[in-house]
Amino acid sequence: MDWLHAIDVALFRFINLTLSNAAFDRVMPQFSSNPAFIPAAVVLALAVLWRGTPRSRMCAVLVVLAVALGDSLICNTLKQWIARPRPFLALTDAIVLGGQGGSGSMPSSHAANWFASAAVMALFYRRSAWVLFPAAALVGFSRIYNGMHYPGDVLAGALLGAGYALGGVLGADYLWRILGRKWFPLWLEKYPSLLHLPCVAERRAAEVNGTHPPPGNGEGRQWVRFGYLVISTLLVVRLGYIASDTIELSEDEAYQWLWSQHPALSYYSKPPLIAWTQWLGTALFGDNVFGVRFFSPVISATISLLILCFLAREANPRAAFWCVMTLTAAPMMAAGSVLMTIDPLNCLFWTAAMLTGWRAWQTGSTKLWLLTGVCTGLSFLAKYTALFQLLCWAVFFLLWPAARAQLRRPGPWLALLVVALCSLPVLAWNAQHGWITVTHLSERGGLAQEWKFQPKFIWDFLGAELALLNPVFAVAAVWAAIAVWRKHRDHPLALFLLSMSAPLILFYAAWTLRARVQPNWIAPAIPPLFMLMAWYWDGRWRDGLNSLREWLRGTLILSLFVCVLLHDTNLVSKILGQPLPVRADPLRRVRGWQALAEVVAAARHRLAREGKPVFIIAAHYGLAGQLSFYLPEAKEGVPRDPLVYYQSSNKPENQFYFWPGYQARKGQNAIYVLETTDPQPPPERLLREFESVRTIALPDIEYRGRTLRTVQLFECRNLR
Repeated sequence: MDWLHAIDVALFRFINLTLSNAAFDRVMPQFSSNPAFIPAAVVLALAVLWRGTPRSRMCAVLVVLAVALGDSLICNTLKQWIARPRPFLALTDAIVLGGQGGSGSMPSSHAANWFASAAVMALFYRRSAWVLFPAAALVGFSRIYNGMHYPGDVLAGALLGAGYALGGVLGADYLWRILGRKWFPLWLEKYPSLLHLPCVAERRAAEVNGTHPPPGNGEGRQWVRFGYLVISTLLVVRLGYIASDTIELSEDEAYQWLWSQHPALSYYSKPPLIAWTQWLGTALFGDNVFGVRFFSPVISATISLLILCFLAREANPRAAFWCVMTLTAAPMMAAGSVLMTIDPLNCLFWTAAMLTGWRAWQTGSTKLWLLTGVCTGLSFLAKYTALFQLLCWAVFFLLWPAARAQLRRPGPWLALLVVALCSLPVLAWNAQHGWITVTHLSERGGLAQEWKFQPKFIWDFLGAELALLNPVFAVAAVWAAIAVWRKHRDHPLALFLLSMSAPLILFYAAWTLRARVQPNWIAPAIPPLFMLMAWYWDGRWRDGLNSLREWLRGTLILSLFVCVLLHDTNLVSKILGQPLPVRADPLRRVRGWQALAEVVAAARHRLAREGKPVFIIAAHYGLAGQLSFYLPEAKEGVPRDPLVYYQSSNKPENQFYFWPGYQARKGQNAIYVLETTDPQPPPERLLREFESVRTIALPDIEYRGRTLRTVQLFECRNLR
């Protein structure tokens, strides 16, 4: 291949050196990396998806998929595999204009993305080829002129991008016809090809008379099948996301992973189900991020399936599908689909208990009531918030007289007995440990303090919920709840969904007048609230509220776009040309922990040269969990021979109090790790425990050139 490389280098020098001139020096960097291009392209794509025709929206979706998947899966993989150095690294005389890329040279992603976009556009709008392919070629030429790529890189990127774009679009069109014949015959009859959708937005016959009847049985089944397809696709994408190691564990996940290594009936602050679930995940897939998080996407898919099937049966399939989509696009629920904390489990079993309970009171089936009790009990074993569902049932029985007939039957009382039986592990553990969970929860809820009016907490709570649920969805859900209470209390399904959501939300909203309430505490009430929203607004749409369709489409598009950014905030720097401020980056708490572990490991190894064993003490339970997970030698020692400990205390502050401490390591040295922004003196307790304690470093933990956090490291010698 030497002669090809020689030709490639010669052509590069001709374009980069021989053709160099002042005019091109000014113009070519703009074609290569104009800071306004990506924001403009994003705005244009969102506008087309919102207000475009069916054909233009399909074209925009396929362009985005071709660029996103081609760039991340194909081009980046080939760059890493081929590992060809950039010309400015290999040729000392190369002229470099603009920033220097850090990835491999072959193939050119710019060329691949532009030719992929041009190929997709040409399939939908043939005349666009006369503009877009020359523009793509000009971008490719600019990459050579600016010293970023060899001509061979650009040629490979162009052929590759056009090839996988054409293959992907034609394959998608073929797949649509195959699936359409079996699953979506009515839609296939209307849209026989993805490439030939109508250029003018369809005007439905229902819009002529201002009403929109619910979909018939045939179309309704297609909405349900489409829901199955979306849910299964999201499950695969989310599993791939957590397997990609794009983000690291959060502090709670790492801390609860430690719980899973210490099986128990309950724990200091939470019931045991999160530990049991993580234990199962890591037993199946190993002690890695994927094993810890495996069940979170599965739980999210299960919740979506339950809601889709329930609403399709009890309301209508179209409302069921859009309810699943709005839940998918809500940032709070999107986070719960990839982070394995107690909230996904709590939401799953709250929702399952709600849906089985609905069928139980309608049919009077004792088996269904027992299943409702099991689901409620599992919800309690996930989070103590589950007890509020008993209050929700009390509210429903109070408001719906027909349901109270069930109280004269054994079913509800047997369900309550099952819940009580499920609480026994928690009660037994707390009885053995001085009811420490009760003390902790009372302190967390502000009961240990004298009541003081705190109006700022309610505004913090409302602001957080608006952001985490999407402001439009949040307002639409509250509007629906108020409308149901005022006008639709005679509808059992609406009243039931309201009863399963409003009591929990109203309680915590009122509690903000006393203490701070975390926004995720209302998480189990979100599925029934969004189901109520879908039921109400679907009825308004069928009554002739034509603007609802545009609001739904626009809000969903923007929400899904925000959710994509929340999964990888590095995309913000590509769009805006600069990264988010660290404090505003929601992924800050799931980045930088591996780097921190490496810094602590280096300090430990330096101290170990003195000849004594060195262990690690963390100032925060989450920090101790992260170091235990990301330090290989620490992970190997869990749980029998721990290397990382939480600092000792006279009273329980977290679960570490109930595990063996470092008192058995007398005479050994330690590294104490404290996250801080300013240098701090060593804690008094640490000074009493060791013969000497001194600060050795205040390193910044960085991610892509940004400081995520600063830690202070102390050398502690000779544990007394």
